[in-house]
Amino acid sequence: MAEQPWHELPSEVAAVLAPVLPDVADEIIEAVSAVPVYSRPLDGAFGRGIRAGVREALTHFLAEIEAGGPVVRSDVYRDLGRGEMRAGRSLDSLLSAYRIGARVAWRRFAAAGEQAGLEPHTLYLLAESIFAYIDGLSAESAEGHALEQTAVAGATQLLRRRLVRLLVRSPPADPTTVEAAAADAGWSLPRTLAVLAISGRPSRAPTLPADAISDPVGEITCVIVPDPDAPERRATLARAVLRSGVRAGLGTSVPFADASVSFLRARAALALARADGEMVIARERAGELLLAADPKLGREFAAQTLAPLDGLTPAARQRMRETLDAWLCEQGRLGPMARRLGVHPQTARYRVTRLRERFGDVLDDPERRFWLWLALRVQ
Repeated sequence: MAEQPWHELPSEVAAVLAPVLPDVADEIIEAVSAVPVYSRPLDGAFGRGIRAGVREALTHFLAEIEAGGPVVRSDVYRDLGRGEMRAGRSLDSLLSAYRIGARVAWRRFAAAGEQAGLEPHTLYLLAESIFAYIDGLSAESAEGHALEQTAVAGATQLLRRRLVRLLVRSPPADPTTVEAAAADAGWSLPRTLAVLAISGRPSRAPTLPADAISDPVGEITCVIVPDPDAPERRATLARAVLRSGVRAGLGTSVPFADASVSFLRARAALALARADGEMVIARERAGELLLAADPKLGREFAAQTLAPLDGLTPAARQRMRETLDAWLCEQGRLGPMARRLGVHPQTARYRVTRLRERFGDVLDDPERRFWLWLALRVQ
């Protein structure tokens, strides 16, 4: 069978069928009401679309029979497919209506052809032509439906990307504005969320939870993760980061109005990630994030607190730092301290004496010992 078998019909067939075309169109429109979603009165834009589609199909079908080849027509069938997508429906109802219309057209056209004395071979070819033509219309409507689906998905994605930026904005956006933007994006604002900051814009993006939304913010991919404390949620994120080989930081769980806070902490946690595939969780590294919050101030604090070690050679200064750290960790106990350093207890005692020469009574003040330990952590 040819791809357009109606092009092979004798041109006089069009003249035979033309007189019954208006009645066939009316009967098809009436029969289509058997499809549940089309059972309402055919008024307004909806009704005009259905009537235009039926009449366009029949008129164009006869025009191509008469011409024996293609005849230009409108994109009404793609538009019908788009309309079904906009109405939130699948193509099932529209394709069912097409099949009903094909059966009605064949029954009425066959009767007109027999009455006009058309040869059986011509009637058989007419049957093939009607159903092949309907298949073509169905394909065009499917294309329109798919195009609209793509357009809607693209628009939704754009709205969700804008929502990400609105959520992490500093100062925070008005909650009413955020709620309206979330409604426009078709995204339910969660009770709590956390921001996942991913290094760069990876070519192989992690497979994230379906309800997460993301957008590049500078050199970081910012992901909004709803309900981050749900069972297995963090483990799922960690596996996704590991498999994609990116570095990531997960901010703290916050209400949506504080998403910018979670974003700041996620970025700080990301800075602590040292290996590809690593996800640093801000909540688990809060002390380090605190120390890293103002690096310049931290360096100044450490230099001032450990100033008594200035003047030593680099190697001697490093030994004294290690000795101080061991002494603080072991609370001044020489035996454990020597084992930690891997030296003889007498050597450890000598080094402590050197420390006391430089730090004096600072080593006997619990609060000042804390600041010494903190300075060592900063360095």
